[in-house]
Parts: sequence; structure tokens; C-alpha cells
Amino acid sequence: MSKVILITGASRGIGRSAAILAGARGWSVGVNYASNRAAADETVAAVEAAGGMAIAIEGDVSDEAAIIAMFDATEHAFGKLDGVVNNAGIVAPGSMLADMDIARMKRMFDVNVLGAYLCAREAARRMMTSRGGKGGSLVNISSAAARIGGPGEYVDYAGSKGAIDTLTLGLAKELGRDGVRVNAIRPGLIETDIHASGGKPDRAQQLGVTTPIGRPGTADEVGESIVWLLSDAASYVTGAILDVAGGR
Repeated sequence: MSKVILITGASRGIGRSAAILAGARGWSVGVNYASNRAAADETVAAVEAAGGMAIAIEGDVSDEAAIIAMFDATEHAFGKLDGVVNNAGIVAPGSMLADMDIARMKRMFDVNVLGAYLCAREAARRMMTSRGGKGGSLVNISSAAARIGGPGEYVDYAGSKGAIDTLTLGLAKELGRDGVRVNAIRPGLIETDIHASGGKPDRAQQLGVTTPIGRPGTADEVGESIVWLLSDAASYVTGAILDVAGGR
């Protein structure tokens, strides 16, 4: 059955892979991006080439109005939502907490926590059967950092992802009787360009060899897990936090 999916932060990395894999199932995808329109257009083209339909939607997830607009745009284009991937997030250059300024921490929590909560709220409003939705699946993207802590690099990022884990557990219980499943994925060391934005473009490659599997993961490997949780194959899975981290 064809589905309508909105993916935040879908112009690159894990979000992009999930969008393309959704397209391969014939699904329609709202491809949200913050600023890189060219990358978003490439994702749209790749989704369509895979067999789905897609539109690019600009919007910063720290902006409530932008979030509402991106949900509206997806539903206007394709109809009522079946799933949302709460993926948009940022990381900052490695630093000890003692050296972080408040501007960095405010931005981190505005995007990674408040933005994720607002996206989850909007997903609930649109998919809850008691509010006219048809039920669906919310997949929150956490991080293995939530349980490791990010010491010496980004305890702020790790903390923001800890909030995502808690959101997942609570919201799954809130929405279970309303036809909405809520799960999280905690990726580990995955080869995406988020590491470059943290100042260490080769971080996944360097540390990936220390995992039990012995290599970093790929965005597609995480994407496959996301698409499974969105699909009807995961119909009895809610409140789960799935580590996709090579055993790390």
C-alpha cells in the first residue's frame, strides 16, 4: 500500500537514504531541508527515480510556523500522512561542556529537542485517529550518544538525543490507542557528513573499526531500519528504541 511520509532533514545523510528507500516502495515523500535547496532537489529526483513521488520543502525545525507549513505542504501534495521521520538535527565542534557557550547550547536544544518535540506534536495532531487522522508511524532519530554520553566532544548533543529517547517512550504510550506507533532509532558511527559539521569529517571511519562489527555503518543501513518501522511489517512495534550501531 502506498504511503505518505514526511522526513525532516532529508537533503543529506540518513534522511536522504530513508527518502530514497521509501521511494523504492512507491511511497510519496515530503523532503524537508533547512537551506541546501540543490541537495533537496537531488533527493527528490532520486526518490522519483526509485519509483516514488516527492516534493522539496524548506523549513528550519526550530521554527514552529515552518514546521506547520511543511506538514501542510506534504498533505496538500499527497494527502493525509501515514508516517513521519523526525530526523533533522545538528552537531557542533567537539568541546568539553566547561568550554561551551550558551549560544551553542541554545541552538543545539532549539533544533534537536524543541524542534523534534514540535515535529512529534504536529505528527500526533495529524495522524491520531481521534483527531481525524488515519493512524501511522513516527520514527524519531536518536543516537548512540544518548547512552554513551559524548564525553569530551558533545555532551550537549548526547543530552539532546537522550530527550528523544524519553519522548519516544512517553509518546508511544500516549498514542498507542490512537493508531500511532512511535519508535526511535539510535544510529552509531555512520558515514555521513554530519561529522564534518562537527569538525571531524573522518570520525566515523576512524572510530568505526573499534566497533564489534569492525567498520562504520552506512546511511542506507539506517534507512532500511527506518523504512521497516514505517511499514506495516512493524505493526506491533511501538515504544522501541533500536540500536543500529554495529554493536557499539
